[in-house]
Formats: sequence, C-alpha cells, structure tokens
Amino acid sequence: MELTLTVFVLLLLVALSGVTVRFLPQLPLPLLQVGIGALAALPGIGLRVDFDPELFLLLFVSPLLFADGWRVSKREFFQLRSPILTLALGLVIFTVIGAGFLVHWAIPLIPFSAAFALAAVLSPTDAVAVSAVARRIKVPPRLMQVLEGESLLNDASGLVAMKFAIAATLTGSFSLLEATGSFFVIAIGGLSLGVSVAWLFGWVQDKLSGWRGEELSVQLVLLRLILPFGVYFLAEHLAFSGILAVVAAGVTVDLTDRHRSGALASRMQARELRAMIEFVFNGIIFLLLGLRLPELIGRPLRGTSEGVGPGQAWRLLGLTAGLWLALLALRFVWIWGALRVSAHWARRRGGSSEAPSLRYTGAAALAGIRGSVTLAGVLSLPLALPNGSPFPARDLLIFLASGVILFSLFVGCFGLPIVLRGLQLPPGDLQERERREARTLAAEAAIRALNEAQQPAKGSDPTLYLEVLGHVKAHYLLLIEAARGTETDPLQAARATSFERGLWLTGLRAERAELYSLRSTDRINDETLRSLVHEIDLIEASIRAAARGT
Repeated sequence: MELTLTVFVLLLLVALSGVTVRFLPQLPLPLLQVGIGALAALPGIGLRVDFDPELFLLLFVSPLLFADGWRVSKREFFQLRSPILTLALGLVIFTVIGAGFLVHWAIPLIPFSAAFALAAVLSPTDAVAVSAVARRIKVPPRLMQVLEGESLLNDASGLVAMKFAIAATLTGSFSLLEATGSFFVIAIGGLSLGVSVAWLFGWVQDKLSGWRGEELSVQLVLLRLILPFGVYFLAEHLAFSGILAVVAAGVTVDLTDRHRSGALASRMQARELRAMIEFVFNGIIFLLLGLRLPELIGRPLRGTSEGVGPGQAWRLLGLTAGLWLALLALRFVWIWGALRVSAHWARRRGGSSEAPSLRYTGAAALAGIRGSVTLAGVLSLPLALPNGSPFPARDLLIFLASGVILFSLFVGCFGLPIVLRGLQLPPGDLQERERREARTLAAEAAIRALNEAQQPAKGSDPTLYLEVLGHVKAHYLLLIEAARGTETDPLQAARATSFERGLWLTGLRAERAELYSLRSTDRINDETLRSLVHEIDLIEASIRAAARGT
C-alpha cells in the first residue's frame, strides 16, 4: 500500500509541475521538479524513496535513452561522428584525468582511485537533462545534434571508467591494457546486442503485421514499450553496456520502421504513448533527484560524514562550486582545442572551415549538464572495502556529485539562454529548406497519383467525381505554393494555408460540439459518438501537426 501511494504521489507531482510551468513558462521545468522533490522530502512532509541505482537505470533511464536513440537524426549523427566520438571518448578521458588529480589535490583525504571514480561518474553528460533544457531554448541545430550524440554515447565510457576506478580502490591495482580491452568488449557487445534484438523485433513485427494487419497494433505497441527494458536487462546480465544497447536498439527500431508507411494505427498509438511516457519518466527522474538531494547533501553539511567536521558547510559548498567550475573549464578547453584542430584540418584539405566563436564554444561547454546517470553512478559506490573498512569518503563523494548536478542544471537552465541570445547562426536553415522541399515533392507525388487514379465505377456521377478531384488537387496545389512561395508576395500562399487551417479547425470544433449535443439529447449513442469524434480528432491532430511544422 505504501508503494502504491508513493507512485500515486509522484505521478500527481509530475502532473502538477507540468500544469504549473504552463502558467510560469520562464521557470525551467527540470528545476521546478527538482525543487518540488526537495520540498516533498523535508521533515514536515517526509516523502522518502529509496531506490537501487541499477533498478533506477533499468526502469527510468533505459526507456528514455531508447526514445532518444529513436528520435536522434541518424544522418547528422553519422556525419558528425568525429566530433561526437571526440566528446564521448576523448573528453571523458581528459575529464577523468584532469578532475581526478584536482579532486585529490583539493581534498587529500580522498585517495587517487576514489577521486578518479568521482571524476569518471561526473564525466558523462545526461541525455535526459540536455533534452529537457534544450526544449526551452533555440539551440543551433548542429550544436544540438552533437550534444545529443555525445550524451547518448558518453554514459558508457564514463561508467566503465568509474567501474575500473572502483576496482582499483578495492584491490589497490589497475591495468590500463585490461581496462581498454574490457571497454571495447563492453561497448561493442552492448551495441551488437541492441542492434540484434531490435532487428529481431522488427522482423517479428513485420510477420505479425502481414498476418493480421493492423489488428495487432495495440499488442505491437505494448511489445515496443517493454523492448528497452528487456534489452537493458539482457545486456547487463551478459556484462555488456546496457546503456549502449538500448541506444542502439532505439536507432535500429527507427531504421526498420521506415518501410512501414502503411502502419497508421501502430504509428499513432506509439507516438502518443511515447510522448506520455517521456513526460512522466522525465518528471519522475527529476523528482527523485530532488527527493534524494536533502539527504545526500545534508549529512556532509551537518558534519556527520567520515572525514568531514562540523562547521565546514561553506567550505564544502566552495569545493563543490570549484569542482563544477573545473569541469566546465576542462570541457571548454577540450571543445575549443577540438574545434580549432578540426578547422585546421579542413583548411588543409582545401575547405573554408572557420573555427566557431568563443560564445559558441561557451554554449557547448555550458550544455554539459549532469543528471540521473551521474546520481545513479555515484550511489552505486560500494559501502565498504574488502577488509571491512568504509569506502573512503563515500558520503563526501556523493555530496560533491549531487552539488555538481545542481550547479550544472541551474546554470544550464538560466545561463544557456543568455549565452545563446543574439548568437549569429549560419545563414539559412537547412532543416527548414529540407522541410519545404520534401513537402513540395510529396504534394507533387500526390497530384500525380490523383491524375493516374482510376475513373469512378460505372453508374457513378463523373461530374461529381471531377468536382471532388479538383477540390483535392487544389488543396495540394495550395500546399506547393505555400512551400515554394510566389514571386509577387512570398507570404501570400502561407497566409492562405493558415486561413484554410483556421477554417478547418473552426468547422471541426463545431462538428464535435454538435455531436456531444446530439449525445446529450440521446439522438445518438456512445459508440456513434466515440467513432465520429475519433475521426474528427484524427483530422484535427493532422492539421495541428502540419501547423507546427511550418
């Protein structure tokens, strides 16, 4: 009963936070949810949630990473593989070494191996947090694509580095050769497993769809819902990277879905379900961060942790701020150097690449937000060494990691919009141009198909058929004009399209209201009402989706 009540309270808080942020759009939703979680954990309310870090990664992080892998732009991901891998691997190693030495130098009671474990768990950026913050602001498309790719891959490298740092703390030895070989086995194994399971899922989905058509759409959506949990669990059971496995599975499922253009029911159901799950799970993650922070931060501040005396609150806060600044500086230096090396090699090859500005580099550095993976990783530190003595400065390590999460999230939410404000972006929007071209080509294909369509059956009214055909073709011609613009007035066709959508929505709202009125007077039954309202809802959803795309 207590678990049921806790789940209900968490869902209620997620819903309330979503409503609140609609009235206060300037307030970042992730920070609001962290704050609500922290308030709910105060003694007066006393909501407490103890979670196993591995279970936390399985239940909450894996489906969100699967969704990010499905959503990430595959073309840009592979085109930008060099900067993404530079950040996901090179920056992680650079951060582990630099921050590890710094932590040991600033806090000598933390041994080198434990300091490297802390630096490793702080090295990966959080895909969930980065996506949540980026939804509020306009991030340059290329920068956002690199950040998404980095956050999808660096979790594995950071957690593997933490694993070997912990092993060095427990055993007192470390082998670089063994660590490197193990990393490639864990990474390649996770990627291969994710691709294989997702491909098998796609094959089964094709067979079932061919057998029963769209009748099994609900069941197939349910199978897709549990797919990331199964992939993550299987990968971890085989000692592979569960994080890379679910990311690879998400990418593969999207690629295998592209030839199922006719699966309308499955596609719409999966889209709506995925949007709801992402909102709920994102919210629960930030609420859980807030719920755990008072306890994780409180013990060192009260001086009840090993090696931390009373009255050192300001010193601990200063050390946490200094650690975050050091991580920010390391990230800035690495990105600055990598961008200039890339620009140099582009010029050597005859290109005209120009190194981005310092503001652009600063934005990329501020976007290195830490979140749920960092917290889950640091909470997985063992409680004791093999000889029975406590793990060195464990509470202090958790405090520092929690503080860095808060600093990076706060500065990312409020600092990124300031840095990006007025930033000169490359001329033209490639994505918008592609959208217009694709819309034009699709409409032209529709007109060709209409022209080649069979004439109505014998006995039908050919005049009526041609009238309807002309109306449908006129709709597609209007879309083409809106996409291409006109010589006389570039906005005229877009305005006409906007007027048409507005009139459609007015008519649909009137239809829906009339149907509810008919049901209230018992002139139609509930089944008729639901069927007709569902048709109207589908049309309205299509119109609103088209409006958002322009």
